[in-house]
Amino acid sequence: MPQRLNLLQDWLQNLMGINSPQLVAITNDASFRRYFRLTVNNTSYVVMDAPPDKENCSPFIDVAQRLQASGLNAPRILESNLEQGFLLLTDLGSSVYLPALTKARVESLYCEALDALVRMQTHISSEGLPLYDHQLLHKEMNLFSDWLLDKHLNLPLSPPKRANLENCFELLSTSALSQPQVFVHRDYHSRNLMVVPQHNPGILDFQDAVKGPITYDLVSLLRDCYIMWSREQIHGWMEYYYTKIQPLRILKSVNQIQFLRWFDWMGIQRHLKASGIFARLYHRDGKSGYLKDIPRTLNYIVEVSADYPELATLHQLVIEVQQALA
Repeated sequence: MPQRLNLLQDWLQNLMGINSPQLVAITNDASFRRYFRLTVNNTSYVVMDAPPDKENCSPFIDVAQRLQASGLNAPRILESNLEQGFLLLTDLGSSVYLPALTKARVESLYCEALDALVRMQTHISSEGLPLYDHQLLHKEMNLFSDWLLDKHLNLPLSPPKRANLENCFELLSTSALSQPQVFVHRDYHSRNLMVVPQHNPGILDFQDAVKGPITYDLVSLLRDCYIMWSREQIHGWMEYYYTKIQPLRILKSVNQIQFLRWFDWMGIQRHLKASGIFARLYHRDGKSGYLKDIPRTLNYIVEVSADYPELATLHQLVIEVQQALA
């Protein structure tokens, strides 16, 4: 996109009074947005390029301001050009959670991320955000059918199998909608959290926030598509979160058994979506790097659905998908 890069450099040149701004590309995310780092007078900034025909900057600005107002650490928007799709942001550095999750640091980093999540859910209004409703939940789960089964594996389902899958989708969405509905980041995991010296973690990639189920961000973090932990670790962190959130009365009289069920089923919904997105990123966007994350994502579904007889047909189907991928 040399034309957009020229437009971006012209904007920064006029904005900051510098000649030929030297932009260093930061790893692309899974959208059409691109990010660059710019250093001016020993101060580092991040520049977002979001083509306005493909991305809308307004939700990013709205959610960033909500996060900051709640006391959480998100980039501040210093300047914006919504017509061209450019934002100048404060820089939270380059220390991503994922490689920092060593045995020595994982407990403290996850506890800080869980503390931030509790604050996010209790201090940020979800009013005015899109709803994580029945339609959106099913649209996401259909990515599994459309992109992983149909497009990637050429694995069409018979009418009975299709009906069984749709029935499982309905069970999962009903569970999600029965939960307390709160602010949901929607991508709260190790690639979107930054290790920062103060007010850890730094929080990124929040522009798709919605009002939705309380367990969604928790399962995004603990059953991360990019790194796997033991069941004992996950349950330990979940218990830590539960003891923090329970006194705040959002869960009311929900006990840990019910909460675990919500958590498990929400994870299955999310991982159905994620496996379809990873296939779509390859076939539609030419991004093959996410294909390696599909087996881990499917393994979560198989492992968790084994505990719930109501999801037996989904359990068996995903085992067949694993065999087709092998």
